[in-house]
Amino acid sequence: QVVGGKVKKPGKRGRKPAKIDLKAKLERSRQSARECRARKKLRYQYLEELVSSRERAICALREELEMYKQWCMAMDQGKIPSEIKALLTGEEQGKAQQNSTKLAKVGKTEANSSNP
Repeated sequence: QVVGGKVKKPGKRGRKPAKIDLKAKLERSRQSARECRARKKLRYQYLEELVSSRERAICALREELEMYKQWCMAMDQGKIPSEIKALLTGEEQGKAQQNSTKLAKVGKTEANSSNP
C-alpha cells in the first residue's frame, strides 16, 4: 500500500512492546508499593502531629476564655481583678516611659538645631 510516497505495512501501529523481564517488573512494582506505604506513613504522622498541636492550642484558648469569663463576672459584681489592675498600671507605666523618651528625643533635636 503506497500513501503519499511512503510504503505502509498492514498491521499494528506504534512501537512494538519490548520483551520485559517479568521478575524485574515484579520487583519494580514491589519497590513502588514500599515507597507508597512509606509516603503514606509519613503523611499520617504529619497529620497526627498537626492534630495534636491544634488540640493543644484549642485547650489553651479555652483556658484563656474561661479566665476572661471569670474576669467579666468579677467586674459585673463590682470587683476589679488584680490581673486587670496590673495590666492597667503596666500600660500607664509604659506610656509614661514612652512620653519621657519622646521628650528626651525632642530635647536632643532642639539642642542640635540651635547649634550653628
